[in-house]
Amino acid sequence: MKYLISERIALSSPIGVFTYTLDRYSNFLFMDTPQIKSILEKIKTVKVAVYGDFCLDAYWIMDSRKSEISIETGLQAEAVEKHYYSPGGAANVVANLSALEPAQITVIGVVGDDIHGRELTAQLQKLGADTRSLFIQKEHFQTYAYLKRYIEGVEEPRIDFGVYNKRSEEINARILVGLTNALETHDAVIFNQQVVGSITNDSFIEKANALFEQYSDKIILVDSRHFNDRFSNVYRKVNDVEAAHLNGVQVEPRTMLPRATVLEYGQSLFAQSQKPVFVTCGARGITAFDAGGYYEHLGLQLTAQLDTVGAGDTVISAITLCLAAGISPNHAAQFANFAAAVTVQKLFITGTANGEEILAVSQDPNYIYQADLAENPRQAVYLPDSETELCDPSVLDKLGHIKYAVFDHDGTISTLRHGWEAIMEPVMMKAILGDSYDTIDAAGFKKVQRETQEFIHKTTGIQTIYQMEGLVNMVREAGYVPEDQILDKFQYKQIYNDALMELVNQRMAKLQAGELDWEDYTMKGAVAFLHELKARGVVMYLASGTDVDDVRHEATVLGYADLFDGGIYGALREYTKFSKKMIIERIIRDNNLNGNELAVFGDGPDEIREGRRSGGISIGITSNEIQRHGHNFDKRPRLVKAGAQLIIPDFSQYRKLVSLLFKEEAISATV
Repeated sequence: MKYLISERIALSSPIGVFTYTLDRYSNFLFMDTPQIKSILEKIKTVKVAVYGDFCLDAYWIMDSRKSEISIETGLQAEAVEKHYYSPGGAANVVANLSALEPAQITVIGVVGDDIHGRELTAQLQKLGADTRSLFIQKEHFQTYAYLKRYIEGVEEPRIDFGVYNKRSEEINARILVGLTNALETHDAVIFNQQVVGSITNDSFIEKANALFEQYSDKIILVDSRHFNDRFSNVYRKVNDVEAAHLNGVQVEPRTMLPRATVLEYGQSLFAQSQKPVFVTCGARGITAFDAGGYYEHLGLQLTAQLDTVGAGDTVISAITLCLAAGISPNHAAQFANFAAAVTVQKLFITGTANGEEILAVSQDPNYIYQADLAENPRQAVYLPDSETELCDPSVLDKLGHIKYAVFDHDGTISTLRHGWEAIMEPVMMKAILGDSYDTIDAAGFKKVQRETQEFIHKTTGIQTIYQMEGLVNMVREAGYVPEDQILDKFQYKQIYNDALMELVNQRMAKLQAGELDWEDYTMKGAVAFLHELKARGVVMYLASGTDVDDVRHEATVLGYADLFDGGIYGALREYTKFSKKMIIERIIRDNNLNGNELAVFGDGPDEIREGRRSGGISIGITSNEIQRHGHNFDKRPRLVKAGAQLIIPDFSQYRKLVSLLFKEEAISATV
């Protein structure tokens, strides 16, 4: 649980005195595996009903080879390579419920007398749902269906069915009877409204509200896209923009509201209803509000390609099942956060999350820290007369005890491999597109390029082999390369490594020829900083995602290998036996360290995240590898999100940094 306490902080340090407002949080513990397993078992006893707009999502993957030319029209016919259908809207809520295996699921709603309605009903029954309250309206109603055509991996304009439906009074009355029965016999009801115009009669809303008042002791969770403000006596699941609207503030869709604003809106909604409220903020996670306060659950860093369609359905399903099983809003939100992290990684389908998948995500989550600060550099606070950004003021209480330090290599100390991203991108692009690399249209090429750049950006700092593992998945998902021509991760790594080493070897040759020296390939002040740490007895480790033999060789050539008395580590052929996480955990375990005795330095999110997770001090380097000094502000957002507590551009102010880290002059924080 997190409680917000705003304090006015005066900080005095070796580099100045300054004052600003700090938001402090109390510590809280995340659920462990036994707790999640317990929740999964309790969910199996729950009976839940779902009212809503039941939809069918249709996916047509078009074949670029086309079909015949129509004899009747003379027009070129399209060919469909494959097609499949999945539950959408409230039906996807049912699919998510079914994945968690509750005791009973009842659906309440309407479909048309058409092929889509029959397919949807069959799918709901296959999911184990009781469809006796899924009524058929024969006139003026088509089953809501959304046809999505993909041509060479690019989604074409959607084709919608049921846009101008009008539900009959008879169907409304039957739905209300179904809701009444569910409220009497089930543990919880989900009221899910997503389609524009799906409720066309005000009297239906009035009668539903009368039911909600009558059964006000029941768990009724409302997620309504267009009528949120019309319902009372309900729990709410809203996104941040919807929370703003319910507070009378109009903001544009997809606006990223500041965290403090979201907290204000959520607390206001709970104060009005006195029933739990859950506010989702996309990648920034979920916050639950109840009589005990509010509970923030940070979003998760995910390196895979993402598809957020249907994530809201996952959230409301997981939250409702938890609440119905007697789980607190705090833990319900955390459980739902893990569930959503599963489904957003499932592409080209409105995915679900089962218990095993949720457990897997919860084992070792990578959280997104301070998303607002990451995206808005105007909020940055710098220590006076310094280029050091203070991202997490609580770190000041931890300084002065450093005995061990872990350094990333490339981009943190060395610039020998500068430009690796520009080499990896075309390697990945050619792998993904195969023979289509030279012929694909500009839009398709740009789409793949954008996804490739995003993947490289997210995975900076991890072992190359894991990046190549991701590449294999991207090649397979894109569908341009026949299955029998897809290489494995080791083969793709070799192609990339050969291209990169050609560049590195050219630079090494200049060193060996005396045309350039070590200062031309190291970050400003980095080696001097290493010597300062060595003089203070700090045991240092070098840990890189690059192959270990290459790391050792490059550190030796640049002249600082001997400073790393803790060891030099890098990727191994048996790649599962090395990671920066393993190194950090081993240092802490073998030396029985407190977190504040370890500092981690790096320009990638991997080492920063592991340093923060371990309780250590994480210092991010926004290194400009071309100049070898100054900021590359493109690195800043990912370092802040990974949990960097301090950020520096380079080590040019290493004397000030040493003084800060070792508290060689007093640093105090007072309210």
